[in-house]
Amino acid sequence: MDTLSPAPLDDPLDPARQATAAMLAERAHNFSLPQPFYNDARLFALDMQEIFGKEWLFAGMTCEIPAKGNYMTLQVGDNPVILVRGDGGTIHAFHNVCRHRGSRLCVSDKGKVAKLVCPYHQWTYELDGRLLFAGSDMGTDFDLSAYGLKPVHVCTGGGFIFISLAEQPPAIDDFLVTLEHYLEPYEMPNLKVAVESNIVEQANWKLVIENNRECYHCNGAHPELLNSLQEFDDTDDPRATPAYKELVAKKQSDWDGQQVAWQLKRFGKRNRLTRTPLLNGVVSMTMDGKPACRKLMGRLTSPDMGSLRILHLPNSWNHFMGDHAIVFRVLPLGPQETLVTTKWLVHKDAVEGVDYNPDEMRRVWDATNAQDKRLAEENQRGINSQAYQPGPYSETYEFGVIDFIDWYSERMQENLGHSAPHLQLVRG
Repeated sequence: MDTLSPAPLDDPLDPARQATAAMLAERAHNFSLPQPFYNDARLFALDMQEIFGKEWLFAGMTCEIPAKGNYMTLQVGDNPVILVRGDGGTIHAFHNVCRHRGSRLCVSDKGKVAKLVCPYHQWTYELDGRLLFAGSDMGTDFDLSAYGLKPVHVCTGGGFIFISLAEQPPAIDDFLVTLEHYLEPYEMPNLKVAVESNIVEQANWKLVIENNRECYHCNGAHPELLNSLQEFDDTDDPRATPAYKELVAKKQSDWDGQQVAWQLKRFGKRNRLTRTPLLNGVVSMTMDGKPACRKLMGRLTSPDMGSLRILHLPNSWNHFMGDHAIVFRVLPLGPQETLVTTKWLVHKDAVEGVDYNPDEMRRVWDATNAQDKRLAEENQRGINSQAYQPGPYSETYEFGVIDFIDWYSERMQENLGHSAPHLQLVRG
């Protein structure tokens, strides 16, 4: 595939690269990162180049572009990307940039087209990226085949779409196979987005992820969420009580009977899947704990499926229940600005106003997102102070944060060309 131009030899970020590698090599393990990692423009530029420019990113769901010609767009730093469904159901990803003079091709978040047509000068592309028309004014010797859209690596698994802007992305196949297995009962092509929210948090993207990776703060911040969610991060949580372990054993037996996967699976520190019970007697993340949608997903026959939690670093966490699912996507906008997109999924045949009320379905996570936004923004304001210095994480309550910061540090050092002493190879 076509590749992006390499960084110039006189890269103005080179001093920042050296400083970043040194700070990561010297950082205290199990402590938060030095201040520049959360607010410095140069380090943010490195995050976009070395993490969001080289890792696999969650982009969207296959059910969002169900038919030929359906497309959706997203922005990764300065790079607009388009995902489009082509012939034979193939999903293509391209840089959303016309090969004529660089205009964006698709300016809407989503839509349906027969061909991809640049709104500036009407250069026209097939859905597989081939240039079909550039007008007679380009001359008789103009070679259409030399000006196809620049492709972006794309892969799918279990209804998720991942993209990578890298020339050679890291391995992900094992994770995709596992996603397919765990999400098979949900019949992912038969889902749809019932409702979506987009909020901008005035905080660095790493603070958004750190906040998600622990529930140390939940008791004091998330009353709506704790109507349904267990505080335990997974079935192996070191804080687990005997009552929780007993509930886990009962539910796992029920799920085995339905041939639904529940085992905790990890792929290094980047990916994790685990099905955990909700509070006893609760079947969905709603205010009353009852199903938000009367029509269950896929082949499921019971709404009491707990929550299948799926983590994908650097930019997604997800909850799949029996009646609906919630998927989250994080995209950095600036050193202290992050877009958090939340989508609620239901069976494609579920009827709004009959099977589900979108306002009720989203109430818990709208409240939780608003609370997390305030927490992350106050965290950012404190970090910006001259008094900030890295503080210790709780190994019991914040092990998920420790894993994230370790993963980030290892990937950043490796992508910068500096191996971390404790580097752990990540598969998938």
